[in-house]
Amino acid sequence: MSQFVAGMTCAACGRRAALQPTQVCPDCFGPLEVAYDYDAVRRVVSREAIAARSRTLWRLHELLPLLGPARPETSVGFTPLVRAERLARALGVAELYVKDETASPLSGSFKDRLVAVALAKAREFGLKTVACSTTGNLGLALAAQAPHAGFRCVVFVPAATPESLSVAMSAQGAHVVRVDGDYDRVNRLCVEVADRYGWAFVNVNLKPYYAEGSKTIGFEIAEQLGWRAPTHLVAPMGSGSLLIKMGQALRECERVGLLPEAHTRLHGAQAAGCAPIVAAVNAGSDAVRPVRPNTSAHSIAIGDPGDGPLAARAILDTGGSADEASESETAAAMHLLAETEGIRAEPAGGVAVAVTQKLIQQGKIERDAPVVICVTGRERMLPPSPTPHPLPTIPASLRDFANLCRERGWNGDG
Repeated sequence: MSQFVAGMTCAACGRRAALQPTQVCPDCFGPLEVAYDYDAVRRVVSREAIAARSRTLWRLHELLPLLGPARPETSVGFTPLVRAERLARALGVAELYVKDETASPLSGSFKDRLVAVALAKAREFGLKTVACSTTGNLGLALAAQAPHAGFRCVVFVPAATPESLSVAMSAQGAHVVRVDGDYDRVNRLCVEVADRYGWAFVNVNLKPYYAEGSKTIGFEIAEQLGWRAPTHLVAPMGSGSLLIKMGQALRECERVGLLPEAHTRLHGAQAAGCAPIVAAVNAGSDAVRPVRPNTSAHSIAIGDPGDGPLAARAILDTGGSADEASESETAAAMHLLAETEGIRAEPAGGVAVAVTQKLIQQGKIERDAPVVICVTGRERMLPPSPTPHPLPTIPASLRDFANLCRERGWNGDG
């Protein structure tokens, strides 16, 4: 065991567990999280020590879930924190920053970070096949990194996913499986496949480690602001994990002595056609009711968000807020961001900017307080591309996937 990683803890019942490829507590089925020895971390980290390290997501590796030294296959992380003065004037605030994940070198999204951490953990567990359920960004990030790292890669996408995205994943060596149904049905199938075949699903049985990659955005924001926390942090929400983990990162920086006391208010943004977490927050509750997604913001179109209750609670506990953006508001915000700062964001980024604008107008974000907006991925401009081998499409059933495995010669060797 690493001197910094103390095992796993259930977020619901508090039970401690050993590190293993699973995401649920065996006692109460609550979500498992990685636990750290913060006293040990505090003894070895300092602002000066971190400044001397390479500018990658491994910069604060003591608060990431590896047991040994990271062997990164790619250098991702440390994306720009843009002082967005033109956008600030347009929105009517004094101090505004954009954490620009469109600059991530592989997939152009923050998912590059999460995949890098998950693959490093899969290697520690000795697993050979990595997989995911995705609406786009995660599949592109996994396809970009897995073959180079020596893993077989299988990506499950909803059948309605734009063909150009599926072909792009396949072109990088991923085995792409199109599944009838929306993302939530695809994800449920992946849970069954993970149990049956023992593969490393980065956002299923490796989710506790994969999610830790989102903390690196929070670490970088704190450092790039001169080791201070923003008053307001706005992020788009799909599962809700990103906002949770960025908030956790700021608290961890405080706990190990890198930040003074932080009082950041977390604000969540969702598309109007898929806003279950927003509905819960605005009801003052963490009870999230599933919805059927109907939005062009595919990367956050999760109708039954697994981390929704925890995200709603994180927002409420910090005194933050949540709101939704319509399709027209999203498109206008994407244009505004590109026009003012030259950042071409996917719809999820437009959602975050549009919601920030609403919260400023509502007085929930003060005009003279430091604000950070997390823009999670770049706008996709992939033309339709035929593939020489048609991608398989199956019903969302384990039996049909087992038949496909027999046809393709895939096995459950992990």
